[in-house]
Amino acid sequence: MLKSYGALFRFPGAAAFSAAGFIARLPISQFGIATVLLVSAHSGSYTVAGRVAACATLAGAIVMPQVAKLVDRRGQAAVARPVIVIGTIAWLLLALAVTQEWPSWTWYVFAALGGATGPSIGAMVRARWTHLLPDKALQQRAFSWESSIDEVVFVIGPPLATFLATAITPWAGVATATVFLLVGGWIFTGLRATEPPPSPEGSGISSLSLMSPALIAVCVVFVCGGTVFGAIDVIVVAFASEEGARGVSGIILAAYALGSLFAGLTYGVLKFRRSVGGQFVFAACLLAVLVPTLLLATNLWVLGILIFVAGSAIAPLLISATMLIERLVPKAALTEGLTWSITGLIAGVTIGSAGAGALIDEYGARLAFWLPAGAAVLAALIALATSPLLRHAAVQRTASRLQSSRTDSVVPGTPVSEADTPDEPDSPRVHG
Repeated sequence: MLKSYGALFRFPGAAAFSAAGFIARLPISQFGIATVLLVSAHSGSYTVAGRVAACATLAGAIVMPQVAKLVDRRGQAAVARPVIVIGTIAWLLLALAVTQEWPSWTWYVFAALGGATGPSIGAMVRARWTHLLPDKALQQRAFSWESSIDEVVFVIGPPLATFLATAITPWAGVATATVFLLVGGWIFTGLRATEPPPSPEGSGISSLSLMSPALIAVCVVFVCGGTVFGAIDVIVVAFASEEGARGVSGIILAAYALGSLFAGLTYGVLKFRRSVGGQFVFAACLLAVLVPTLLLATNLWVLGILIFVAGSAIAPLLISATMLIERLVPKAALTEGLTWSITGLIAGVTIGSAGAGALIDEYGARLAFWLPAGAAVLAALIALATSPLLRHAAVQRTASRLQSSRTDSVVPGTPVSEADTPDEPDSPRVHG
């Protein structure tokens, strides 16, 4: 398996931008919990802390797609570097405002500014792989690798932020995440050799025209998936607290991420006869089968086993969605297309966190698992209902791109490889 992934890093610059992207993505898993710990320590209110953190999340969901559009048009470094600087200043000002007890409205302002200026590093990393790799099989492997990196981020990030904020000082978690953002983001955007060229011609592609019915369907499924993820994070903490072992919640959530990590690494080296659209639908159905099993948890040991298994549905859903979006949107708008799906995921996380909290207060942690279970089933139903649309749109876009590559090849005389042919819904060919 490792040998299969090693082939990715034979391409010049691949290891460097993937490693830098890992560092720059660590704050994604840290800012939320670090903000809650910082604000709650100084205000004494988890309600206020949750609102401040939610303000950052919602601001990011609204603004990130617009930043991604600029990245596609003007280039990663040209857009992301100023955004990273503004975000760094905003998060440091939030830490200062809270610790120095500035008026609470300033907390919301700085949190919103910090959330809004978080560049979509994950989308930019995947855009680099798409630009760098010659065929779909390698791209699937790269997307699987990056999905696994995402899981490592969520295994390492929250415990590190929690340790820093509780063992050292409340502002240490936010400060460390800010350093990761600045250093990792600056190194990543400085690697110009692998940066996709800007696509000024994409300026004619509006967000409205980009949002095809197929892409909207993927984003709606991601809202449901985000609801699953956000709800489970909150419910696990409450479940562990009810069992008198609140500190174990971090281990349980790490098992959840590890299940996804192993599934992602395995997914990347498998070959499928299903089209990418079919893989996406299958992954959504797998989520609907595995997540409801969490309702069977009677203690922390059982929950740990069930959540590890349920986690194995996450990476296949995210990886297949990335490959599907790559086929659904014009190449000149890839970063924006990927960011819209991430926005759907973030919106779902916000819904799941808030909804789970209300259910826990009313019914307890065990019954609150009905929320992620229901959201997972809804995701599968939407994916199944829109599967013909997803497959047709992916084939149509890939065929259009193939025709364009034949008539306007970057390297004259280079034949189009078989791996670049459109995915047919029922093709007997093994798909990468």
